[in-house]
Amino acid sequence: KTALAAMRLFRPLSLLLATRRFCSGGGSGSDRIIFRQLFEPKSCTYTYLIGCQATRNAVYIDPVIETAERDANLVKQLGLNLVYAINTHLHADHVTGTGRLKALLPGCRSVISGAYKARADVHIEDGTKIDFGRLQLETRSTPGHTDGCLTYVLHSHAMAFTGDALLIRGCGRTDFQQGSPDRLYESVHSQIFGLPEHYLLYPAHDYTGQSVTTVAEEKKYNSRLTKSKAEFINIMNNLNLPYPKQIDTALPANMICGMQD
Repeated sequence: KTALAAMRLFRPLSLLLATRRFCSGGGSGSDRIIFRQLFEPKSCTYTYLIGCQATRNAVYIDPVIETAERDANLVKQLGLNLVYAINTHLHADHVTGTGRLKALLPGCRSVISGAYKARADVHIEDGTKIDFGRLQLETRSTPGHTDGCLTYVLHSHAMAFTGDALLIRGCGRTDFQQGSPDRLYESVHSQIFGLPEHYLLYPAHDYTGQSVTTVAEEKKYNSRLTKSKAEFINIMNNLNLPYPKQIDTALPANMICGMQD
């Protein structure tokens, strides 16, 4: 009861119930999924496991190298076959776990936007469809935080994984890696806010204890993206944030799939 009460402080009960349903395997019939939201505390990163109940094929979105063994063990415990380890963008605050997962789970392939020219088994772009079992992720280009940011949409279950383009009540910074507040504003409003309002949105990070939001909530309550474009650009250009602590390690490592040669 205490834990549930604490969770209710961060989101409405309707969202809590929706998340609990998806965590145990949402959907019905042949499109049922296995879904897990995992957390890495050092960089406050969320990693998402999505599995097809019928075929047992699965993907990870935004794995972290420090928790790759945990994530690989979970795949084995659930009897899944990890076919893809996917990044929403080239991360600057942590080293990706895609390369490590490939070593731990042979047959897994790494995926990233082709815009980065980074090492990966599969390079994708706007409109690419990622099929695993009876499920499919639609790739939407959402640049602005970086030039290669992608959002992945699971239309069958009204879910989208927004990376750093859209955070809960906020967004990713735009002051490095070809960032642009103008492009980010347009990306979010067209590619994410253009989704149906009931869609659940899952970010790559959260720093306040929240784990999921909706299109409707962010269109109403996002402290930055509810502003006009001019106001948004002014906000983003005056954040004066320190660079990510792991950037000098993370960027070169992520260019080679997170594995140091």
